[in-house]
Amino acid sequence: MKVSLSETVFVPLMKKFLLPLLLAAATVVAAPSKSIQDIPLKDIEGKDTSLKAYSGKVLLLVNVASRCGNTRQYTALQELHEKYESKGLVVLGFPCNDFGGQEPGTNEEIQEFCSTKYKVTFPMFDKLHVKGNEQHPLYTALTGPEGAFPGDVKWNFGKFLVARDGTPLKRIEPGTKPNDPAVIAAIEEALAAK
Repeated sequence: MKVSLSETVFVPLMKKFLLPLLLAAATVVAAPSKSIQDIPLKDIEGKDTSLKAYSGKVLLLVNVASRCGNTRQYTALQELHEKYESKGLVVLGFPCNDFGGQEPGTNEEIQEFCSTKYKVTFPMFDKLHVKGNEQHPLYTALTGPEGAFPGDVKWNFGKFLVARDGTPLKRIEPGTKPNDPAVIAAIEEALAAK
């Protein structure tokens, strides 16, 4: 039986080097994309955190502002937080000054405003950008070209409902109030899912 040089040299080299490279490449391609829970954030006091701190909870992410026509939505957001917190909902506020300069204050001023005027007890975060060149990676994951819901946030109080496992479920436009029946139904459905 005649054995060629390619069988004695090439096949063992393929098994030793090429096959592991192909398997590694397939693993990288098949690897799940980074979860929004892994994106680094800062809370309103400047401490490092992420959405992983709320793993297992249904989240309602809202870009908020203190001087907006929608600012009164803080009342309904706080009511939602109180009503559904024991069932696993957490409202998260992300101050943003991207629309008409309607959130000019410092984190301390924002926190003071929210707690005194609207009695907000839900978690608030460091002021960030939801659009533009300085868009925070969280909002890129939500609204960027490869995001869950591509297209810029249109104004203050845009909302995103996120499942317990960190999967973005629904985009709710700024003008839709937090206590709208469709929003309540979506929250209750997300809370019922295990």
